[in-house]
Amino acid sequence: MSANGEFDIKIANGRIIDGTGASAFMGEIGIRDGRIAAIGANVGPARETIDAGGLAVSPGFVDVHTHYDAQVFWDPTLSPSSLHGVTTVMGGNCGFSIAPLTPDAGSYLMPMLARVEGMPLDTLKVGVPWNWSSFGEYLERIEGTISINAGFMVGHSAVRRIVMGERATGDKATQAEIAAMRDLVVQSLSEGALGFSTTVSNTHNDAEGRPVPSRHASREELLTLAGAVKDFEGTMLELLPGLGFDEDVINLLADFSLAGQRPVNWNVLVVGGSDPESIARVERQLSATDRARERGAEVFALTPAGTMSVRINLLSGFVFDAFDGWAPLFRLSPDERIERLRDPAYRAELDRSAQTTAEPLRRMTNWSALRIVETQSPETLQYQGRTVGEIAQEQDRAPFDVMIDIAIADGLRTSFMPPMGGVDEETFRLRAKLWRDDRTVVGASDAGAHMDMIDTFAFSTQLLGNARRFDLLGLEEAVHLLTGRPAAMMGLRERGLLREGWHADIVIFDPDTVACGHTYTLFDLPGTKTEGRIFADAAGIARVIVNGQTVVLDGKATAARPGTVLRSGTDTRTVGIRDNALRLSVAAE
Repeated sequence: MSANGEFDIKIANGRIIDGTGASAFMGEIGIRDGRIAAIGANVGPARETIDAGGLAVSPGFVDVHTHYDAQVFWDPTLSPSSLHGVTTVMGGNCGFSIAPLTPDAGSYLMPMLARVEGMPLDTLKVGVPWNWSSFGEYLERIEGTISINAGFMVGHSAVRRIVMGERATGDKATQAEIAAMRDLVVQSLSEGALGFSTTVSNTHNDAEGRPVPSRHASREELLTLAGAVKDFEGTMLELLPGLGFDEDVINLLADFSLAGQRPVNWNVLVVGGSDPESIARVERQLSATDRARERGAEVFALTPAGTMSVRINLLSGFVFDAFDGWAPLFRLSPDERIERLRDPAYRAELDRSAQTTAEPLRRMTNWSALRIVETQSPETLQYQGRTVGEIAQEQDRAPFDVMIDIAIADGLRTSFMPPMGGVDEETFRLRAKLWRDDRTVVGASDAGAHMDMIDTFAFSTQLLGNARRFDLLGLEEAVHLLTGRPAAMMGLRERGLLREGWHADIVIFDPDTVACGHTYTLFDLPGTKTEGRIFADAAGIARVIVNGQTVVLDGKATAARPGTVLRSGTDTRTVGIRDNALRLSVAAE
């Protein structure tokens, strides 16, 4: 602050959208000491003036489901999220935190994350120091190093591995072990963890193809650990229920919420089309919230901003390993895997067993419909962009054999894309209805994970672009869904809205052009030259400001590192199960 009372920064000539859903207005914002000091028609002089040129000026976007726990060490800008206007993220989801930590847990978690979350093992080894033990020490390692705000939950699989060692995968915990796990969760929460997360999803398997540790937990264990959060201010719960949404899962979500006296968010509510079957599936999943509310609990579904473009490959094995009978294949090394896949009898058995897989995964076993998105060798380049069925017909061969032979030629790195429906206007109108539903939150980005698989990290620009393209939402409502609404769910203190006294997390963007850019593979990962990550630049994002400092300018990251490491209680407030936070139009102060 200067002696004459000038603001540090003034944003002038901006179309201000405050994040509450209220109408936009032309005005100025004065920033002082990293906070919004004034909002009005003419706020006064400043040492630096940013001319918004009539563009939209909104709160920074909030992402409640990321896996940046490891990436914070080798990419402090947390890209691509920051490039797409995201100023606050939450990691440690699905039970996959990397704190607390022991040497044994680290040696297990690295290959587990490589498998289940698509993070190259060499990158995890080279790019992450793995030199902490407690959750608090992990947060201290990050403090002062990142561009955007980030908070993390303590994950079930890490805690279970520390307490149970190798028995974490395969055995039920004793009463003493459950108590020790709860103590570790309590310690982590006291040191700033934002909450507790876990998974029971059948798609989550470790490096050996076995269910990850949390999938071996009893209901008693799950509820005991969830119960730890109720004694700590500003904490939350997250649970991955898996693909099957049966009565047991619906009851578990409500029980989980009641145990911790907190809302539970789960991932992911996907809208694949507007046909009766798809609509019925969505309604059944949403009924988990209705049932929870009948019992005095609260459950929210995370839902994407568009069609999920999924790329799968036989190297990471994610999704493939959930097909019936396929898990043992991915316990083998890549070279051993290739050798097994050369065996015609083994191939026939894999093909047969895959066809017994339950829906919705079963639809991914239509080999002919898989599109070859990206190949990795000169001899397979000719197949890029084509479907397996087209190639099989041309070669007069079985589609499964064609798929496997192309993958082998690429060292298993071929990217296949299952047919993803729901790109029509009718389906997008159904999505918009869900975005507005008080049982959902827009998000499910998985940013930092599945680097070779999905592009949902761009959910913010995808929502704004899709809303404009199909005329689904007004701009103010779209911004609210990306700012005030998720901030309310997380209980963020003084973030998510443009208000005097609140943190200056701000995005300046062009409403007429904002969108997700072209998706491509970027080879910038430490420790590997052959494995890349799916990446997309943002269109229409002019500037991203975090705590009063510009971290992205004209699509490029700056050297500023003003991000806050969020700690429960200090940076978050408690959202109780009776608060109905998402039914409010603004985040509570």
